[in-house]
Amino acid sequence: MMNVACLTFNPVQVNTYVIWDETLECVIIDPGCSNPAEEAQLVDFIERKSLKPVRLINTHGHFDHIWGNDFVAKKWDLPVEAHPYSQEIMERGPSQGAMFGIEVPSAPAIEKEIHEGDKITFGNSELDTIHVPGHEPGSIIFYSPEDHFMVCGDVLFNGSIGRTDLYKGDHQQLIDGIKEKVLPLPEQTTIYSGHGIATSIANEKQNNPFLQ
Repeated sequence: MMNVACLTFNPVQVNTYVIWDETLECVIIDPGCSNPAEEAQLVDFIERKSLKPVRLINTHGHFDHIWGNDFVAKKWDLPVEAHPYSQEIMERGPSQGAMFGIEVPSAPAIEKEIHEGDKITFGNSELDTIHVPGHEPGSIIFYSPEDHFMVCGDVLFNGSIGRTDLYKGDHQQLIDGIKEKVLPLPEQTTIYSGHGIATSIANEKQNNPFLQ
């Protein structure tokens, strides 16, 4: 059984997820740490749990979700893994940050591509990859059918969806992707979003005004 921990970082309050199993190997998803104090918080958590990071993966390429990529990649000698469609978005990180009045450093390039259907393996566990563009062309979800949870980045939130007014966003594409690929999953599936509190498939089916 996998364990999921959420640490919230940077001025945009991004949820960074650390997922591990009984082997203590872990994956770090969307490291948003933006300063030495936040970097230390992530390191302290991993060391206290005696975890071994083996994958650095991104749900998408917006600056707030990749802010800590360079730190994590160097600290644990890990390649950056993401959907190839996110590379252009990642390269625009400094200009994205400037839109919000935030100085953002350049991020390392994607070294290992993740595509729809790929298995994210670590320890004795694996996560399925689901490609749901619209918020960003490379947006991907990491889903565990066995443990009934997903990490969905900014695809879907508690009562909302990812914004689509940013560069290369597509509202209808996002809505279609959620309805076709996410909502058919088991209703007890917990949704760990890129911002805010966790929710579930059942809750979003019933209460999300964007999906009615």
